[in-house]
Amino acid sequence: MAKELAYVLVNPYTIAKSRTGGVISRITSRTGLDLVATRMYGPSQALADAYAELIRNAPDLPKEEASLIADHVQHNYGPDPRSGKRRRVMMLLFEGDDAISKIRDAVGSVRKLTTSGETVRDTFGDLIYDDNHQIRYVEPAVTISRTLETTKLVLALWSKHALSDGGLIEDADDVAEGSDVHKTLVIIKPDNFRFPSARPGNIIDLFSASGLRIIAAKVHRMSVAEGEEFYGPVQEVLRSKLKAPSAERAAEALREEFGFTLPDDVKARIGELVGPCFGDEQFYQIIEFMTGLRPTAVKPEEKANPGTSRCLVLIYKGPKAVEKIRKILGPTDPSKAGPGSVRKEYGKDIMINAAHASDSPENCLREMGIVKPEADTITPYVEAYYKP
Repeated sequence: MAKELAYVLVNPYTIAKSRTGGVISRITSRTGLDLVATRMYGPSQALADAYAELIRNAPDLPKEEASLIADHVQHNYGPDPRSGKRRRVMMLLFEGDDAISKIRDAVGSVRKLTTSGETVRDTFGDLIYDDNHQIRYVEPAVTISRTLETTKLVLALWSKHALSDGGLIEDADDVAEGSDVHKTLVIIKPDNFRFPSARPGNIIDLFSASGLRIIAAKVHRMSVAEGEEFYGPVQEVLRSKLKAPSAERAAEALREEFGFTLPDDVKARIGELVGPCFGDEQFYQIIEFMTGLRPTAVKPEEKANPGTSRCLVLIYKGPKAVEKIRKILGPTDPSKAGPGSVRKEYGKDIMINAAHASDSPENCLREMGIVKPEADTITPYVEAYYKP
């Protein structure tokens, strides 16, 4: 069976209620599909109207359900009519065998909501009737397409608006403003993407306790060049920090081998020689973990090529964003992290520790300049699969 590309659009209400992580967890774990691209949109009314029209005329939906969803999109995807500010909609692209059908089954129908939690809409959607059994309110939680033909049309539309309506949505109607408001960058690391699982979504769910807003999202394959720049400040720290441990370990190994203790001055000289080499090795291991490529084995002209490992870059914005995210993340060493922190729950060791977060607003800007969370990764996938 050939692979397909399917989409899920996370609705503004679902995002505002910090249910995005739960949606991603449910879909990924229940379909086994790979999350290959994400993008935050702040749809214009033109995009909302065009998408609503596609849904309204979709042959793959019963007319009544199509009308309910189309009306919801038309009135809730575009800018808030009172403030004029944009609303946030997140596009998720999933890849795999029979992807469209699997997404359809995992998301469920608006008209068949139950309290069982069997589908995404059972848990996160709402369909409310009045006393006369007339529909008073509908919240689909997410929107999808149920056939290949409609999927192609929808993805072509959203790809067309990827640059104009997507990227960093800093001015959304529910994003705070003020002197203590700033951005912070989070990378959900490659160990969470070894196979399709609930882990990435669960980590996002833990970060939702911060009360911050996600304003950008990008599935990223870090290049060696990006990795070297991103972690560059760490290299010299490692080279210096590991001199003393290297000296101690080398002296102990020589004592075991030759049966005598090295003088302190000799041990110090060994540390000066071995420490920087050990630091470089640790640095190379970090780059290899993040990119999937050994930096010393990559030709200089190939270092800018995307790596083989996936991660998820998120930008959060709100009051004291750096402080709040780092508190939930926990210390670098997962063994020292507190219960309920990201690294305690999902970390393994100092390197494989689930996620990275900026340590200052200034470093956030530096790191954003390297991994470019505003870049469009939707269109390349759409063109690869469904270009006419």
